[in-house]
Amino acid sequence: MRILIVEDEAKVAEDVSAALQSAGYVPDIATDGEEGWFLGDTEDYSAVILDLGLPIIDGLTILKKWRSAGRTVPVLILTARGNWTERVTGIDAGADDYLAKPFQVEELLARLRAILRRSAGHAVSEIVVGETTLDTRQMRIIVDGRPLNLTPLEYRAAAYLMLHNGRVVPQHELSDHVYGVDELRDHNTLEVLIGRMRKKLPKDFIKTRRGFGYVISESDGVAT
Repeated sequence: MRILIVEDEAKVAEDVSAALQSAGYVPDIATDGEEGWFLGDTEDYSAVILDLGLPIIDGLTILKKWRSAGRTVPVLILTARGNWTERVTGIDAGADDYLAKPFQVEELLARLRAILRRSAGHAVSEIVVGETTLDTRQMRIIVDGRPLNLTPLEYRAAAYLMLHNGRVVPQHELSDHVYGVDELRDHNTLEVLIGRMRKKLPKDFIKTRRGFGYVISESDGVAT
């Protein structure tokens, strides 16, 4: 899943990016508010980590612009501003959560996992479809009690489909959330990835809806 980091402190942005990569996400970094607003307005992200004190355009203005434009991407505000009134203002402007600097990476990842789950309609860290379990905390997929050996790309694709189980995910949407902005993202590449995943997941777990995309549902996702 692709995560946008809008942060002008280079060390913080690099540390957060490294943590996200280790956790299986695909991070993009914007170092000022104008670039951050543009990326969030034109690219498809699973979530945004947004600093408030940004050059050119401040984070609160960016958030308000996104929400006014109908952008519903989950946003975690990350800032050195600890005043409770600013936290309230951020939440009222449409933020999904708030984390003050300095912070522990583990807490950042936990809060990110939580807003991703909530945005997909899940309340717990384990999503179960048939005999297949997605453990978002341990970043693994388990079939009938056995963890699968998945590549990072395979895990990201399977995790995104399971988070949105029951909904047909268009090919372009899945591609946007699996590959980085500079990675090759064409139809054939995604088909090859899905083909590899099908060899590891239960039979007929991932269904193709021709002309629409891919779907996992309770009735389709039963291990055999």
